[in-house]
Amino acid sequence: MKMDRTIRGAAAVGQLTDVSAWEAELILNIRLWQDGPRGQEQVWNAYATAFGPDAGRAELRTFERLLCLIDTHMLRPLVRHSVACRCIGSDEAVFANMVRFATHGDLHEASLVASLLVRPAFAELIAIQAAQVGTAVTELTRSHSTARDGLSDAPVTFH
Repeated sequence: MKMDRTIRGAAAVGQLTDVSAWEAELILNIRLWQDGPRGQEQVWNAYATAFGPDAGRAELRTFERLLCLIDTHMLRPLVRHSVACRCIGSDEAVFANMVRFATHGDLHEASLVASLLVRPAFAELIAIQAAQVGTAVTELTRSHSTARDGLSDAPVTFH
């Protein structure tokens, strides 16, 4: 994905193949979800496959609630790369780091990282929600990995 270097949050800071499977899954799920109904259906199918329809729906609501909270309280619009892009954008990396800290119980650190994305008054709430999402995505990745599907065939993009 070609990025204008002046767009805050767009800078490529890594590759999906260089992070853990659950982090790559998380980033790809954000991309798919924000891409619209077809992407959202793909995310739903991954959750339903991993957790079953009822538990999958509950876990997906938690994921959706986190994205909604961030969208409601964000400092500026989040920038993401396209679904097929192998790169990780800086906003995507911040999001994944926040979720990683929260998942490992480091809520203070997760809140600090969240404050890079949202107004500080909402950072702790978002960190708590991120912990639930991280746990679910970690479990989801054990049975399914959307993030690894087709990455080797995706064209390499230079920024």
